[in-house]
Amino acid sequence: MEKFPHKNNVTVQYKSYELDAYAEVTPTKGYYELLSNKLGVSMEEVKQDTAHISKEATKVGLTYHFDAIQPTNTLDAHRLAIYATKQHKGNEMTERILKAHFTDSEHIGEHHILAKLAAEIGLNVDAVLEFLQTKKYTRAVREDQELAVQIGVEGVPFYVFNEKYAVSGAQPPDVFAEVLAKVWEEEMEQPHLQSLNSQQSETTYCTDEDCKGNKD
Repeated sequence: MEKFPHKNNVTVQYKSYELDAYAEVTPTKGYYELLSNKLGVSMEEVKQDTAHISKEATKVGLTYHFDAIQPTNTLDAHRLAIYATKQHKGNEMTERILKAHFTDSEHIGEHHILAKLAAEIGLNVDAVLEFLQTKKYTRAVREDQELAVQIGVEGVPFYVFNEKYAVSGAQPPDVFAEVLAKVWEEEMEQPHLQSLNSQQSETTYCTDEDCKGNKD
């Protein structure tokens, strides 16, 4: 994005996707054990894989503490992200939740933790706590996930550009640059507005004061 010459014309929108919709809020097993059971591999393999991810993350300025992650159910975190989106802070909320989970080792299944994170990006703590006591936006989370199934998403990361092109998995920056360039080129080839009025047709237009009929 930083290298894309038209980055100011790009809108990034996060979608909900629970890796384990049936996860407990406070599991009795640790992160490595849960991942080992889910993937059907040894805990040693899990530790090796996550260590590799951590090493790669440092190259782009990220710090991951997989050994201290607190696994939990993330439905409320996803609901909060949608709530924050309504306050024009959705991406900020998502980024803060991700940092809390992977870097700060916080329990993002606990309402008081989520409310604290929300306050850090400027949302009202009491309003957030009141919201989290409801089931609001649960359907929105489910709808995002149903859409993901329909378009063939089986894991994350997964990116969709202009509802037309998809990039799956961790890819080098050149892949994203190529897709962005292609989408931009296609957008520029199409006029943003096409008139479907026939010549000499009668039209109606409205101003702040009234609406009038006109002959072209």
